[in-house]
Amino acid sequence: MILFTFPQYEYIGSALRKLPNHKKGAFAANRYPNGELHITIGTDVRGQECVILGSITPPDENLTSFLLLADTLKQQGARRVTALLPYLAYARHDKIVNKESLATAWVGGLLERSRIDAITTFSLHSDEDREYIPLPINSLSLSETFACIIADRSLTDAAIVAPDEGAIARCEAVKRAAEMQTNVASFKKRHTKTGVTLSQLSGTIKPNVIIIDDMIDTGQTLIACCKKLKALGGKRITIMVTHGLFTGSAWTQLWKLGVERIYCTDSIPPTLIPKDPRIAIIHIVPLLQSERSY
Repeated sequence: MILFTFPQYEYIGSALRKLPNHKKGAFAANRYPNGELHITIGTDVRGQECVILGSITPPDENLTSFLLLADTLKQQGARRVTALLPYLAYARHDKIVNKESLATAWVGGLLERSRIDAITTFSLHSDEDREYIPLPINSLSLSETFACIIADRSLTDAAIVAPDEGAIARCEAVKRAAEMQTNVASFKKRHTKTGVTLSQLSGTIKPNVIIIDDMIDTGQTLIACCKKLKALGGKRITIMVTHGLFTGSAWTQLWKLGVERIYCTDSIPPTLIPKDPRIAIIHIVPLLQSERSY
């Protein structure tokens, strides 16, 4: 297997290349004088299985470089090309809204037309993504990892809360893995012109609360969730997410709402994650090494 790694994910690629039968793929993404993108392959890929480790997040050059590399590998005779995208960008654009784009389907079409055979990612945002992306998707779960943290921190008696309906299945998976007896409490979320509105809580909470979701971005949903939990008696809140985007600064309000610690993985390069001792970064390399499913 030949692994082609974009620079921002070299911290993962260097670890994976230590595995048996993993070879480093050489490539360069450059621009012609007129600004047009150009890919050069430095490794013979004829008949080989190739994996591209990288990102399709903004800026858009990440997406175009990833797609052109995939197409170039197939053009050069690669037998199979897998996209290893720790964070699958555009996966949240999965709802049909009048007069708005459906970016999940658009990106899915681009990935398919670039002759990618399959995708491996972490914590796929929704089941709708599988409908709009016409490729096999292997979504790796953090349930067992989160369960180990819950046990290590003696939080098995805490309440588990889903900040919206989309997070309920993730919470249930962690609950099973941690062998917790509590029922999952949840909110229903509604987007308004002024932000995020949550319903009344379905279920009950305890002073110790664990919120589980796929990501933290601007933090709007989690802020609304923590405000309600604090009013209901939640005192010590732990947040567990797979992807830590931490866009903007609004999310820092969480520290004033009873949040003691945020767990996220390095699916987003650690250089982009705020340096704060209350943010604990979980490394995804061990999970990739054990799964060997990409």
